[in-house]
Amino acid sequence: MKPSRRNFLHSLGVSMAGLGLVQESAAAESRPPKALKPAGDEQVLFVGDDIAIANTEYGKVRGYILRGIHHFLGVPYGADTSGKNRFMPPQKPTPWTEIRPTLWWGNSAPQIMEKRYANPYSSFVDHWNYDDVSEDCLKLNVWTPALDNQKRPVVVWLHGGGFVNGNAIEQDGYKGENLARFGNVVFCSPNHRLGALGYTHLKAAGGHPSSGNVGNMDLVAALEWVKNNIAHFGGDPNNVTIIGQSGGGAKVTTLMNMPSAKGLFHKAVALSGSSLTGVNKEYAEKLGLKVLEEAGLKPGEIDKLQQIPWRQYIDIANRAMEKMTDEAKRLNLQRGGFTPVADGTSMNGGAFFSDPTHFSADIPLLICSTFHEQNPSRTDSALEKVSLAEVKEKLKPRFGEKSGEIIDAYAKNFPKARPVEIWALVVSNRKNAIAAANAKASQQKAPVYVAWFGWQPPLFDGRMRAFHCDDICFWFYNTDLMLTHTGGGKRPRALSEKMAKSFLNFIKTGNPNGGGLPSWKPYSIENGETMVLDDTSMLVNDPDREARKSLA
Repeated sequence: MKPSRRNFLHSLGVSMAGLGLVQESAAAESRPPKALKPAGDEQVLFVGDDIAIANTEYGKVRGYILRGIHHFLGVPYGADTSGKNRFMPPQKPTPWTEIRPTLWWGNSAPQIMEKRYANPYSSFVDHWNYDDVSEDCLKLNVWTPALDNQKRPVVVWLHGGGFVNGNAIEQDGYKGENLARFGNVVFCSPNHRLGALGYTHLKAAGGHPSSGNVGNMDLVAALEWVKNNIAHFGGDPNNVTIIGQSGGGAKVTTLMNMPSAKGLFHKAVALSGSSLTGVNKEYAEKLGLKVLEEAGLKPGEIDKLQQIPWRQYIDIANRAMEKMTDEAKRLNLQRGGFTPVADGTSMNGGAFFSDPTHFSADIPLLICSTFHEQNPSRTDSALEKVSLAEVKEKLKPRFGEKSGEIIDAYAKNFPKARPVEIWALVVSNRKNAIAAANAKASQQKAPVYVAWFGWQPPLFDGRMRAFHCDDICFWFYNTDLMLTHTGGGKRPRALSEKMAKSFLNFIKTGNPNGGGLPSWKPYSIENGETMVLDDTSMLVNDPDREARKSLA
């Protein structure tokens, strides 16, 4: 099954009447960045003792220049988080006197690495990039066109992985070289503490009061590094945009609700993920106590907990989390475990975006999700022939007796969609994205823009559809780099050029218009203005509203 080269919304039979449609002309062929194909055999990589040297407040760093873009990889922004620094707010790195080589990625944060490449489909499609794993992980990467005083806008990328997995260069599409060149911007991406080592709330057990949020406090420290140092890399500390996808999108909205992050960034983008509250404080404190118990320790023995090897500690923490399953159900938590905590101190204790006077109210927000965040037939071609009745049955474990009602509502909203497409749309619904947009719009200050990515790659017989993560490389002008997500070539590049230009306009001005997409109105709760991103993009009014009502 080949993906439609028209707008996917049309192929599903969605009526355009009354949707406030603004449509662009068919995408024209565009050209790749000039520097991607140097003429003849000209040298493109420059590295040496006196090349790409930049100052930081802790010492000088040496990177390299590739295709005209300066690369600095693995720059320290915080100290080693092992030992006495575990479960503690990030500390500043020790200054150095010699020029520090920053030619390779920093360590990935501690996480379970066993069987990381066990699934050949996932390994191929996402082309995982993992290196050493260590608690000495507070490092970031910088891509910049030049070391000068031009004060370019700064992009800070927050990787996905649900607060538990991932790193700043996990996929090739995360790299900042092409966007730095294409938009004349500075691109940064930090690693930070994850999972149980970043979000075990030990206050009730005698630990630091903010221990449940030190992973996010690392990101605040990275943004502080940007504020204090990015001018040395040709960037403007007064024009910083944070952008994240999946768990990274939730990092964006949690940072927007951390008092210590105030003034450190000025625009925000959340792709395929957001949070509207932190983990319940009561649950998190009980989980912290359970971790001590599972480790055979008493409250107050945090120093002993800090000495347990990190891999062993993760297993202890995960066993404790499993034993807290009933408590999570009692508190009606959608997600228990180790994620940012609504402690009321380091992160807001209530609902996010509920205060019109909060600093987040002044920050423009762009939200995007994909049509098929989850697609059941991606690696199982037999499911392409599933019937609507079978879909209803398969989704009963998730939706219970409402399964049939929900499937029927989506089938009515998308009358030409095949059953497998209905399945994908239902499990990939926009409920959380719209909830975040509504909350932000309710502050009635800075605008929020909403997009829905529907472009489908011509790979795996068309079964990939507009899947989770596929849009990242489009925003970063990396479609010819992330070939396993796009197939490469002029078709994805044409859309990427428009998306990247719109993103660049947003980070420069807070408004994405003028990048080649149709006129993009800010989102309103009444109309639900949504930019559908596809070969032919269009602005429509809340195209799945009737279907989403069934999810209430």
